[in-house]
Amino acid sequence: MRHKDGGNVIKKLLIANRGEIVARIIRACRELDIKTVAVYSDADQSAPYLKDADEAYNLGPANPVKSYLNIEKLIDVLKISRADAVHPGYGFLAESYAFAQAVVSSGAIWVGPPPEVLKAIESKCYCRRIADSVGVPVLPGTNEPVRDANEIFQFAAKYGYPFLLKLDKGGGGKGIESVNSEEKIKGAFERLSRIGYMAFGNGDCYIEKQVMMPRHIEVQFLADHFGNYVCLGERECSIQRRYQKIIEESPSPVITEEDRQTLYNYTIKLAKAMGYRNAGTIEFLRSEDGSFYFMEVNARLQVEHPVTELVTGVDIVKSQLKIASGEKLNVEQEEINLRGHAIEARVYAEDPLSFVPSPGKIEKLIFPSANGHFLRIDHALEEGLSIPPYYDPMLAKVIAWGSTREEAIRRLREALAGFHIGGVKTIIPLNLMVLENNSFVSGQFYTGFIRELLAAK
Repeated sequence: MRHKDGGNVIKKLLIANRGEIVARIIRACRELDIKTVAVYSDADQSAPYLKDADEAYNLGPANPVKSYLNIEKLIDVLKISRADAVHPGYGFLAESYAFAQAVVSSGAIWVGPPPEVLKAIESKCYCRRIADSVGVPVLPGTNEPVRDANEIFQFAAKYGYPFLLKLDKGGGGKGIESVNSEEKIKGAFERLSRIGYMAFGNGDCYIEKQVMMPRHIEVQFLADHFGNYVCLGERECSIQRRYQKIIEESPSPVITEEDRQTLYNYTIKLAKAMGYRNAGTIEFLRSEDGSFYFMEVNARLQVEHPVTELVTGVDIVKSQLKIASGEKLNVEQEEINLRGHAIEARVYAEDPLSFVPSPGKIEKLIFPSANGHFLRIDHALEEGLSIPPYYDPMLAKVIAWGSTREEAIRRLREALAGFHIGGVKTIIPLNLMVLENNSFVSGQFYTGFIRELLAAK
């Protein structure tokens, strides 16, 4: 069946992922009358969302390499189930060129950017070169991978310390080392290269001058197959541990309307130059003087997409599916107005101070009281569920909306205080510590906030 705009209508979707994002995508599919196919490993055979999917297939052992990262098995499920499209969620194979190409080669629809775009932007150096070519500021650094430690010594002699050594094909906060002295260069280079080969099959590194006390700001955008682009506001993502986000919000407390238009301009320039389609995010660093620098592109749905949905009223997952089906964007930039404020706290099964994962069995589960449209909890939890040690330890996301930032923070604090997950440790106490901190409440923070907060404790 063809869509009126020329694309193939998605009738059955394979969701190639696990956890709360599967439940989220199933909800969107129900509203669009799309059948769903879930997959699971042996460790996830009791996942509650499996009952909500129209079909579910076992991928095999708990080891993700043999299940969620096994392209051959996923394509087998795609063919057996006769699904006509694949949504990769986030993490795992969400930004894998090889998986996207395998899906397209099988005749199915890939819900994401074209495989050739994924292949190109795997390289952070490529993205830096694209940004340079269209006039989007990038931090001083190398636009080609460094060949040896001598090149790093030469960069340090010219630009000084500190700087970041990053994996060209890293991601998810992995593959970043801060170098602040000459004696650390050789060890950091060798260590990062080794990590790159093990985690991503590529040890290429590049250099980026380190911004002191930066803020992490990202712009969500949508792009259809007809050359239409729209930006859905910015997200503040500076509350991080180990380069991974914990709390995100929209809009950012430091972004002016003039800043927003500048970031929109940068984002659309980059997306067009990359030939990007579907949903994506452009990440920027903001320096203390208010300058913005392109950092990277996330070619997938983001964990923190709900805060954008709450302030714009745009369902990003449904938009992804409609774009993949060949529909034109049904919203224009001037129609995007940021209403109120939304803030999200990720709930990880981790020790709140050491961040050591805390797998186990959920013995008791108490959700916060529902509060109309002001509170949203994205999860795939139930009492008695085992939290396996093999995967990312994120359990849930708690998102609150308010007419003001202060109101949103208060509602999120109240929700987290009423959220109890017995049997495993979670970072809820750390989330509350952040939300009650005066510097955070006043909007005065940067990416090193968590490190300094815990050091003070």
